[in-house]
Amino acid sequence: MSSTVSTSRGIHSPARLARHESPDSGASGSFSLIEPDINDSETELLSVFWNQDNGCFSAGTSNGFRIYNCEPFKETFRRDLKSGGFKIVEMLFRCNILVLVGSWDNSQYPPHKVMIWDDHQSRCIGEFSFRSEVRAVKLRRDRIVVVLEHKIYAYNFMDLKLLHQIETVANPRGLCCLSHHPNTSVLACPGLQRGQVRIEHFGLNVTKLINAHDSHIACFTLTMDGLLLATASNKGTLIRIFNTMDGTHLQEVRRGVDRAEIYSIALSPNVQWLAASSDKGTVHIFSLRVRVLGEDLSAHNSAQGPAMFQQNSSSSLDPLISPNTGANSSSSLSFMRGVLPKYFSSEWSFAQFHLPEDTQFITAFGSQNSVIIVGMDGSFYKCSFDPVNGGEMVQQEYVRFLKTESRPR
Repeated sequence: MSSTVSTSRGIHSPARLARHESPDSGASGSFSLIEPDINDSETELLSVFWNQDNGCFSAGTSNGFRIYNCEPFKETFRRDLKSGGFKIVEMLFRCNILVLVGSWDNSQYPPHKVMIWDDHQSRCIGEFSFRSEVRAVKLRRDRIVVVLEHKIYAYNFMDLKLLHQIETVANPRGLCCLSHHPNTSVLACPGLQRGQVRIEHFGLNVTKLINAHDSHIACFTLTMDGLLLATASNKGTLIRIFNTMDGTHLQEVRRGVDRAEIYSIALSPNVQWLAASSDKGTVHIFSLRVRVLGEDLSAHNSAQGPAMFQQNSSSSLDPLISPNTGANSSSSLSFMRGVLPKYFSSEWSFAQFHLPEDTQFITAFGSQNSVIIVGMDGSFYKCSFDPVNGGEMVQQEYVRFLKTESRPR
């Protein structure tokens, strides 16, 4: 069957998206959509995911899924399904194509199946089936990436042909990240060793292994162009920023001294700020002083991409680190860094916002020095921070979009 994919940039050519058998194949089934009368009090929130530009987020529920716009906040649409809920609902920017993975109680689509759903046609236009549970799915306009616990499959979006298979260390969180700029094609995933991140520059056919931490990786993210990587380990005290071309460690910021679980890391579009949420109930904002030559890739045409990559692969730190503006707090005892513990000379957060500690939150940057925060308790926050003085952020908006008990992602 053919499908016309409508995106924010126009209409793609019709794509042959038929049922597909993956390397780990399984049986296929039909997908039915209904519009039952379901009360929010009966609906459980299973997951939340940002779209690629963080302008929307999807909510997987025990009865289907919902899509929300962030600025201004509003529910865009919802789909309630008789077969059950979805633990993964991945958007492709703002187009009609979604990728869905069922929850354990979904009678038709269990967690080892991936559906490509065309909401315009209200039907499934492609399907993958695996022998083990799907941990995550990541999308860009030319790729579908399926993450299993020990393996990652990358497919061409237009014809669903398998392009790459990557072995990873045990990855129960489904950690994986894609760049979303059209001139770059970068994937980040766990390597084969503890604390290691593997970077695939598909456009350059280059693989880079970054030994980011001594302990297991808990969270990471890429800039839109994939040139910078931010990572946190399961200790949750430090966040490190790396150049993905040569693996250079560019900057390190400190969330705190006590161990914590990092739920999400976000980088602002201009790479000036980093936000992190954790189980300590605080969203921290850090000032970044890293930059990449030609980081504004939108000013260049696609033909300049590879050449610019080669130019930026220098191992010199000077072009990549700006002078320290002093925005992040540092200890006045930093001159004794050779004697005192390392955290005395670490860069601490510039701004903060406090949240309930018993809820999992993910965060992203909004417009005009604002941060968007979405909680697994069905809460939505928009907060602003002072880019000069920092300090406690100011809550601008709060919405309870789903009043229900939630379960961990």
